Amino acid sequence: MKIDIGCYYFPNYHTGDSRNKIVHGSNWSEWEPVRKAIPRFPGHVQPRVPLWGETDEKDPAVMAQKIDAAADAGVNVFIFDWYYYDDGPFLEQALEKGFLGAPNRSRIKFCNMWANHDWYDIHPAPLTNRKLLYPGKVTRATFEKIVDIHIRRYFSQPEYYTIDGAPYFSIYELSLLAASFGSADETRRALAEFRTEVKNAGFPDLHLNAIIWGEPILPGENTPQDAAKLAVDLGFDSVASYVWKHHYYCAAPQNPYTEMRDAYFSFWDKTMANCPLEYFPNATVGWDTTPRTMPVQPWDGTGAYPYASVVVGDTPAEFAKALQMIRSRLEKQNPKHPFISINSWNEWTEGSYIEPDTRNGYAYLDAIRQEFPENVQ
Repeated sequence: MKIDIGCYYFPNYHTGDSRNKIVHGSNWSEWEPVRKAIPRFPGHVQPRVPLWGETDEKDPAVMAQKIDAAADAGVNVFIFDWYYYDDGPFLEQALEKGFLGAPNRSRIKFCNMWANHDWYDIHPAPLTNRKLLYPGKVTRATFEKIVDIHIRRYFSQPEYYTIDGAPYFSIYELSLLAASFGSADETRRALAEFRTEVKNAGFPDLHLNAIIWGEPILPGENTPQDAAKLAVDLGFDSVASYVWKHHYYCAAPQNPYTEMRDAYFSFWDKTMANCPLEYFPNATVGWDTTPRTMPVQPWDGTGAYPYASVVVGDTPAEFAKALQMIRSRLEKQNPKHPFISINSWNEWTEGSYIEPDTRNGYAYLDAIRQEFPENVQ
């Protein structure tokens, strides 16, 4: 079975972003909190040090290195976390300048996950009173711009990832999506119009994917919704996960990787049993948000994000075992569109990345290549 492997890509590792300039200064990137991270308990692996150095992803040559490493390991899709607020884009240069400018970009596909969540000032995060910088709720006019940008700018790219010819477009936050339109009915109508516009542009269809996690609350209601059932109601084609942590409650300051994995597999079982849509499984590398905390503030692993617990035992060997388990399940299920997402290519400040570091080298990439050799180009 040929299984597509997509890695979420978090594009905050470049200097010169217009919003970051205002908040952090012109030379800031998320490498700064990576570099300043400190160990919070005995044996805590911090700071994490990138093997390639603190590269600037908007440089096409830097992105070319990432593309080659991904393709050589069997990763065939970058799923960019794509940001656009009412006042315009954010963190777009990794895709616009880096990926689309890379000379070898044809080696892999790309697609976008609209990261329509609230953006708080968490670099680093104070314990309380975090400032909301950019609200995830947008106007209908902004959504129409997003639709136009994707049809005109992205879907037409030969490297854009499609399923049965339909461009794949994922949405992260269902609650804020519905809040943007005021009701489930209006959200359903907006997504249907998006689909129509894509067809009018000459594509056979649009593949809408919903990231399901938590319990979304619709505008004007107080009762939480089942995320998967809401995705069905809104007209999505498939559902997926972003990270295992969304489906796992960490009861202690340190929690074993295998426990998070097993909780995720239970979630997968429940979703398959209760949701008629295709579910694309996820493989998560780890979870450690302490780089986004203030080093001068105490940490006991019981606070709110990012002062929460850390997953330990997240070794390349355990990641390889998880990949084997996921592949085995997919082969038994024999889905129409075999697809696995990985969290992630570069979530360094959340402790979930497969880019090489000085501790494990290329071990995570090697694990993917060994489990999915047919994907290697």
